[in-house]
Amino acid sequence: MNADALPLAGIRLVEFTHMVMGPSVGVILGDLGAEVIKVEPKGGDQTRNLLGSGAGYFPMFNRNKRSICLDLKSDAGREAAFALAQSADIVVENFRPGTLERLGLGYEALRRDNPGLIYCSAKGFLTGPYEQRTALDEVTQMMGGLAYMTGPSGRPLRAGSSVVDITGGMFGVIAILAALERRHRTGEGAEVKCALFETTAFLVGQHMAQEAVTGAAPRPMPERLSAWAIYDVFQTREADEQLFVGVVSDGQWLSFCEAFGLDALLNDLSLRANNARVEAREQILPVVRALFASMSRAELVVRLEATGLPFAPIARPTDLFDDPHLVEGGGLVDLTLPNGTQTRLPGLPIEIDGERLPLRRDLPVAGADGAALLREMGMGETAIAAALS
Repeated sequence: MNADALPLAGIRLVEFTHMVMGPSVGVILGDLGAEVIKVEPKGGDQTRNLLGSGAGYFPMFNRNKRSICLDLKSDAGREAAFALAQSADIVVENFRPGTLERLGLGYEALRRDNPGLIYCSAKGFLTGPYEQRTALDEVTQMMGGLAYMTGPSGRPLRAGSSVVDITGGMFGVIAILAALERRHRTGEGAEVKCALFETTAFLVGQHMAQEAVTGAAPRPMPERLSAWAIYDVFQTREADEQLFVGVVSDGQWLSFCEAFGLDALLNDLSLRANNARVEAREQILPVVRALFASMSRAELVVRLEATGLPFAPIARPTDLFDDPHLVEGGGLVDLTLPNGTQTRLPGLPIEIDGERLPLRRDLPVAGADGAALLREMGMGETAIAAALS
């Protein structure tokens, strides 16, 4: 897809962010065509240097961005940042509450001369008693009930991804796009906020609704009573090759039994209705487990795919580098890591007019675009040197 044809072509976003939630807002809007300018501290965003599970944060959430390094504690650095923000359609920040206001880069300061500005703050909490607290993805997973629902009883377990950071960033994007559409009608900008805790509450809302409907508190997912009799992970003939299978309708039940020759179950009329099968789960599952344990995963995949039933081999993230669907469908974006290593990481999971969104800019070198950006702003060489020193 041509860059000029991207939905947000011509929109400028200035990003004062770090870690995951704020950068996820920028990468989504950048992939959609916005010009994203990442303002980093001198020496670069510290997220670039994280170890362990944090080593993937910067590469995943900072493509399609230009980088400038500014010291926001210096007059020249603040002046340059202010000028960039004044040129922006959108500003995104995820610092602690009040930080950018104290630097003269808050919404009220910026909107005076830029009334169409859309200013997105990505925080731990929205307005309320907790809003000054420091939060992290894992903090709100714990306090919002997601960790309780993920692990077995007595062992709260965070989800295996920065799911709240990323989803919270997605809600920030939704708010920005809504404000952008309103600006088309009114010419007015907006201050929008997204937050980790409220995102977590939304994610567990289905479990709150379950309690409202049933009158019983939901059990953690490993101990839940499934809505379907067959909706589980099964062991195959090979010890390290498991498979998830779901049979989620009465029609699928008939197809499943026919495909695997389960005549006794197929002919049991008492099992034709879903809720009856749920109640007979302890009768059904041992039969299915024994059958699957006698077959290879490859055999099962062929048969399940032919029947149209929902299934999934249990994969690891490393398996996705070579996943044929992602590779052939253009779902992976070619990137260059800071050490020069070439890799592929997932692009946005959307298509527009049948096309995936292109990579327009590789991961930025810290500060590499600073001088060019300030020249584009009309700043003189002396002022540029002072801002970038």
